Amino acid sequence: MSFISQKAYHVTSDHIEELEGQRRLHERPLLFWGIALLALGWSIFQLYVAFFPTNSTMTRSIHLGLALMLAFLLYPIHFHDSHKSKIPFYDVILAVAGSLGALYIFLDFYGLSQRPGAYLERDIIIALLTMVILLEASRRVLGLALGIVASCFLIYDFFGPYMPDLIAHKGASIEKLAGHMFLTTEGIFGVPLGVSASFIYLFVLFGSLLEKAGAGEYFINLSYALLGRYRGGPAKASVVASGLTGVVSGSSVANVVTTGTFTIPLMKNSGMTGEKAAAIEVAASVNGQLMPPIMGAAAFIIAEFLGMNYTHIMFAAAIPAFATYFGLFYIIHLESCKLGLKGLSKEELPPKLATFLSGVHYLVPIFFLLYTLLVLNESVMSAAFNAIMLLLLIMATQRPIQKLMRQEPLERRDFLIGFEEIFWGMVTGAKNMIPIALATATAGIIVGSVTLTGIGQVLAEIVETLSGGNIFIVLALTALMSLILGMGLPTTANYIVVASLTAPVILMLAHDNGFLIPAIAAHLFVFYFGILADDTPPVGIAAYAAAGIAKSDPVRTGVQGFLYDMRVAILPFIFFFNTDLLLIESVNPANPSDPNGWVWITNPFEIGLIFTMACAGLFAFASVVQGYFLTRLNLLERALLLPVIPLTLLPEQMGEFLTLPFGEGGSFALGTIFYFGVYLSQKYKLKHQVAGV
Repeated sequence: MSFISQKAYHVTSDHIEELEGQRRLHERPLLFWGIALLALGWSIFQLYVAFFPTNSTMTRSIHLGLALMLAFLLYPIHFHDSHKSKIPFYDVILAVAGSLGALYIFLDFYGLSQRPGAYLERDIIIALLTMVILLEASRRVLGLALGIVASCFLIYDFFGPYMPDLIAHKGASIEKLAGHMFLTTEGIFGVPLGVSASFIYLFVLFGSLLEKAGAGEYFINLSYALLGRYRGGPAKASVVASGLTGVVSGSSVANVVTTGTFTIPLMKNSGMTGEKAAAIEVAASVNGQLMPPIMGAAAFIIAEFLGMNYTHIMFAAAIPAFATYFGLFYIIHLESCKLGLKGLSKEELPPKLATFLSGVHYLVPIFFLLYTLLVLNESVMSAAFNAIMLLLLIMATQRPIQKLMRQEPLERRDFLIGFEEIFWGMVTGAKNMIPIALATATAGIIVGSVTLTGIGQVLAEIVETLSGGNIFIVLALTALMSLILGMGLPTTANYIVVASLTAPVILMLAHDNGFLIPAIAAHLFVFYFGILADDTPPVGIAAYAAAGIAKSDPVRTGVQGFLYDMRVAILPFIFFFNTDLLLIESVNPANPSDPNGWVWITNPFEIGLIFTMACAGLFAFASVVQGYFLTRLNLLERALLLPVIPLTLLPEQMGEFLTLPFGEGGSFALGTIFYFGVYLSQKYKLKHQVAGV
């Protein structure tokens, strides 16, 4: 028997909720199934273009057209419309108009290519109308923030001559603005939407299919089977389950809803308060976006912006991601010790080996994906497509094979279940892509504004003036900007906006200050803080989702979640100056801009040492913040643990600053001495506490 109740294999309320968005379409079956088939068609189209490469601009046009169509069919103009089963005529008009407007690039592709810059009046009208419709679709699906930011940039583009001298520019006419933003690949149909239409969709679809096949349930069961009996077992299992789900999800909110439904009540039953249970789930789920191979949609855009292979992005992010999860696991252990929590009894948990074997086939497509990416070095699209094909085969055959292995008689229904799961996985994948497609398209307006007006250079001057050229202040301002924008923007859009504006500034000022920084460090810095915004109060959306499950206060949940995630907030500052954490080292210090001046660290021993030092630093940080190690820390013990953090996380800089023998090795050795000294002090204190009892 599964630790989580078995799923029903028919059109359940879960299927309806996954498709519907905010409308009650199931009250009109014809409409419900029509939209489901439209979503299915989108997924099939994306698989087709992955196997039969098509002109990328045409693909982006169809991709956005389908996203706009589904957005207006699933998301009403007002929240109270969610109680209506019909789609009003104006939403139908907007759906058709928006879709045809986006498809105009596909329909008149050759005509537009023959008149670059000399657009017809028809081109401009369609461009302007579709841009307005896109902003409305973005408002419905993503909220006001992104649309407001994009609109401000459009206003800035047009009224440039009337702006203050510091940010003034020559401006752009309506014709030039519409053409640049819509009729070229500099704006809406630029790189972000291109990545959404190629890489991102396939990985989101892969995650949706894997979840529909039952992998999410399997990961939760396996986590509890392995860890449930230990101190604070439900909380530790929550971290592992969210990490495993994050491998295929790439969405912090989806992760919270998927795993939190089961883990939060179990954590509360074990003795945790609602706020802490929800905050642990939030922290674990937010960190899920950092986990390779699917690190959220923004990671694919990082690769495209930098012109890097996506496997290199995964490689660079691996140590920070795993160290972050080890750090969170350690925090949960400290919390469990402080609260005196116990684990679940053996009778309450599923058997380890049987649980592992029951879903081991779910791991096959994940390892196959990693193998084709890292070993065979296939392209991202090819690797994702092949992994999806393997997963479809598993989904179609898993039920009959399981019955045959149990020597149970086969029924016709057993062969249909797999295809039903495939159908709903395809539909769910399309629905999950609507926010990402709209976010990348709308954020393309900001990217287009940067190339149209040259605001990046203006911003560089402003930031340099505000910071006095100090790279530390620039990083702090960038982190603050990411957190603030992330309160209203999804992670993908947040990354695109902040990276477009600040990443070049960070790299320029870092060079001016004499720091050797690879471009990927600046982009991952922005990426990390964009993710952290999901649990940053007062608007952290993941915190609200978890608080709803735990019936706790969302602001207090967000604050607690951010406290748990403070180690994630310091990590980007660390790897910005210690690029060893990204497994990158400089071989040409005299010329940091040399693209061949950075090499990957591949020595297994060196990688293991870097990971150990990272974990030691994060563990020390967690103990200082929590005030607990083996038992409660006194002020002296906290003071001794504090230097362990920089000594292990910034060994090269600390070795030079303290002029230690052996440089990095001396720094790590000194940090180890401090850490071991606190350990002995705690053991002595704990021994006398027990003796006193």
